[in-house]
Amino acid sequence: MLVVTASVVMSSTAAYAAMRQYSATVETSNWQVDTESRLQCTLNHELPGYGDAMFTSVASKQLNMEFELDMHLLPNRFDVAAVYSVPPKWMPGVAPKTIADMTMRKQYNGDLPQDAAWTMLSELEKGFWPTIYYQDWYNKYDKVSVALNASNFAGVYRQFVECVSNLLPYTFDDIAYTVLSYQNASTELTKYSQKRLAMIGEYLKEDGELELVLLDGYTDSYGGRWNNEQLSIRRANEVKSYLTAIGVPNDRIKLTGHGEKRFIAPNDTRESRAQNRRVVVRLSKS
Repeated sequence: MLVVTASVVMSSTAAYAAMRQYSATVETSNWQVDTESRLQCTLNHELPGYGDAMFTSVASKQLNMEFELDMHLLPNRFDVAAVYSVPPKWMPGVAPKTIADMTMRKQYNGDLPQDAAWTMLSELEKGFWPTIYYQDWYNKYDKVSVALNASNFAGVYRQFVECVSNLLPYTFDDIAYTVLSYQNASTELTKYSQKRLAMIGEYLKEDGELELVLLDGYTDSYGGRWNNEQLSIRRANEVKSYLTAIGVPNDRIKLTGHGEKRFIAPNDTRESRAQNRRVVVRLSKS
């Protein structure tokens, strides 16, 4: 009678386990900057038969970076993958280094936050191959490794870093509601508000998804009601002219002059009257 022990079965199963490996060859390793604007920069690396590896940074007050593993075949369960910096074959004797653990969520791409993403980029720059290891979700006998080939990386990476350095230091949310202030009895913006309007202009030059601009002009209570209403309209119209000059379609801008109505501060001091002399800019996008 033949007796097969559990240890023998486990050893036999391990012997037949397979590591499916995905990576570009040295000759086909392709890195490219897919998205290059002052709002977003994306560095893409194709993984033949698997998907794409993408590093993305967006316009923001803070420097940021995210790594995304865009997979053709998404996970069918929650799991964790190990990410290592692996030396290529021409670096014998160099040990792999742990970068991070990547949470894999069911039916979602894998991703890593800023610190791990920058580490992966730094390792690629040095010639190492960031490699992701996990148990295959669809075949219990297989493990999977996905490697980012550092070949042909350096030149494109410099282009990507230049793109990141030119990103706007603010987001749409930072300008979507803006209050512009004015000098007394004029359409001249304060210096701070000139800078704020320039920020709006720089952003809108880059973003083609703007849907609507609402401009509401106001004044303080000095100068007479009719004159103030006309002044509030002129102030809003000058902002509109600035926006149309940089390419915002005229029919997407709606303006209203409220004059001295709807004041936000008492008109009894110079400082409070200055708060009432304003144009409120509200932006919305699709």
